[in-house]
Amino acid sequence: MKTGQWRWWTALAALTLALAALTAAGCGDDDDGGDGGGDESAALQKLGKGEGEVNLIAWAGYVEDGSTDPNVDWVSDFEKETGCKVNTKIGNTSDEMVTLMRTGSYDGVSASGDATRRLIAGGDVDPVNVDLVPNYKDIFPALKNQPWNTVDDVNYGIPHGRGANLLMYNKDVVKPAPDSWGAVLDPAEAAKYKGKVTAYDNPIYIADAALYLKATQPDLGIDNVYELDDKQFNAAVDLLKEQRDNIGEYWSDYTKEQAAFTGGDSVIGTTWQVIANLVQADKKSPPVEAILPKEGATGWSDTWMISSEAEHPNCMYEWMNHIVSPKANAAVAEWFGEAPANEKSCALTANKDHCDIFHADDEQFFDQVAYWQTPTSDCGDDRGSTCKDYSEWVKAWTEIKG
Repeated sequence: MKTGQWRWWTALAALTLALAALTAAGCGDDDDGGDGGGDESAALQKLGKGEGEVNLIAWAGYVEDGSTDPNVDWVSDFEKETGCKVNTKIGNTSDEMVTLMRTGSYDGVSASGDATRRLIAGGDVDPVNVDLVPNYKDIFPALKNQPWNTVDDVNYGIPHGRGANLLMYNKDVVKPAPDSWGAVLDPAEAAKYKGKVTAYDNPIYIADAALYLKATQPDLGIDNVYELDDKQFNAAVDLLKEQRDNIGEYWSDYTKEQAAFTGGDSVIGTTWQVIANLVQADKKSPPVEAILPKEGATGWSDTWMISSEAEHPNCMYEWMNHIVSPKANAAVAEWFGEAPANEKSCALTANKDHCDIFHADDEQFFDQVAYWQTPTSDCGDDRGSTCKDYSEWVKAWTEIKG
């Protein structure tokens, strides 16, 4: 990948999920835990003539027209082929995306799993008729019909790409090589690197602690790390409060984590594969390794969704089909730094090792990934509505950081 592409990660890595006004606007209607929707008849039944434009909300780097780098452009051809001019609003957080979609001013959004369920429950997005998206047939099967894009067997979006949150460590300092999140979450283990442990700065990070407790304290009965009752939630929060004493810095800007590992200020902590690649490529950096710990990991799977108030639904369907076409999906996955959703994209990446690096077709790898989801009060089982919703996660995260 070209050096210029990493500028986009600054905006992406700002996924800190606003802790005040945006939280209220983005989450306030979803505490009942309802899934909403489920009416397949609301989906477009026949593709018509394009309306001339499409208004998108997207993560930075998902909609490139050559203005950032003339060699990076999967928008211009789309506009020429369809006559749909693409207008893009960058969403810097999932909460911001939810808020913007609720204005009714946009046709679609590239939503992560911690936003999709809010949009579905709020009636902000319509079901998607996948028969009108020919390239859907080539999407990796494991990305289809998942809780963050499907309700009651009704599809609410087109999968875009995915990735995992990994454990990165300085091989010169962290010995023996870790194989568990215990290296940063077990108080005794993490204390060995006090002040040089780093963690993702986001309320959703509570799920990482729950994932570790699921494996190490089975008596808590944790199943889904986003469906935590009072006892489970408090255990995860308490663990992260203990971890706080060993944290040198929480990161949300990928460049800061990269610099911290390169300079030796951080020696172990949560990362993305793309950050590990950058550190490893820097000859001035100490040697690092990024692993999927034995407990598994959290991660993300992004979905293109159409607004229930879309003014340009035909162009939106054209866009969804285009962005998951083999060529476009390969380009965006490589530029952005993730695994593509389209199986055929792996043959088209400039770096022929891209799909191996990002485990694109490695379902054994992704079977160990708990994709981000919006926490709601509905536990999804006989516990009823006793789980902690997202607002509680935000409040707890503020307490964790102190």
